[in-house]
Amino acid sequence: MLQFRKPDYVKTEYIRIPAQGKQLRVLVCRPIDRKGKAPGVLWIHGGGYMTGMPEMVYMSRAIDLVTACGAVVISPAYTLSYKAPYPKALNECHKVLLYMKEQADSLGIRSDQIMVGGESAGGGLCAALCMLAKDCQSVNIAFQMPLYPMLDCMNTASSKDNHEKIWNTRRNHMAWSIYLRSLKKETDIPCYASPARRENYEGLPPCYTFVGDIEPFYEEALTYICNLRNAGVPAFVDVYKDFYHAYDMMHPETEEVKQARKRFISVFRQACQTYCAPQKG
Repeated sequence: MLQFRKPDYVKTEYIRIPAQGKQLRVLVCRPIDRKGKAPGVLWIHGGGYMTGMPEMVYMSRAIDLVTACGAVVISPAYTLSYKAPYPKALNECHKVLLYMKEQADSLGIRSDQIMVGGESAGGGLCAALCMLAKDCQSVNIAFQMPLYPMLDCMNTASSKDNHEKIWNTRRNHMAWSIYLRSLKKETDIPCYASPARRENYEGLPPCYTFVGDIEPFYEEALTYICNLRNAGVPAFVDVYKDFYHAYDMMHPETEEVKQARKRFISVFRQACQTYCAPQKG
């Protein structure tokens, strides 16, 4: 069952960041006993682009980055798609990413270890944000963690006829239609809206993801990792048998999820030892 509460040993605060004509509410989570600067992770919540909230970090893998790895996690309350379609949410997340770069000292994070992650639609925004930041040369991202990401607005082998729990073909079609309603033609959809549209993957940040083999986003997650690898980007994926969408959040006490969490923590720790991306300017 869902565990939607802040751990006692995590320090949290809300800050406001100017973005897209409003003061964007942003949740910041820190380990209470952290000394010195930490890796900073922009974690983007899921919900099909149309639901969700930053407090979902408490039940997602983001909280493991704080409690087990000492990272600072920053999660924005981006505008949901039923209020405003693409590119509103992406632009807001980009503003938060820029804020992390510019205010690294005050946030207590390392400017050379700014990372991005998210689950589901948050994973899609994570991938899109990495592409946008690279293309406009705004922020150097050290590592990306788009977990079971929502990347492809077109049907794939695993998303076209999926009737599993939590997320399925019907919900996927509805969510994409709401998110992309500002784009009138299929040919108008850029990779920043649907990251699977990307053609050139060179120079994107190293990546780790995991995905279940029965969920809609199975194929697009594997394709994303394959495209990164083909472009020479270090990219890794773990596939978990019989995990439906968001299985790790729905069943945190199962042995399978505990092992998945352990693996995720191990990969992140290794990434912190391996990947740095100094900022320019």
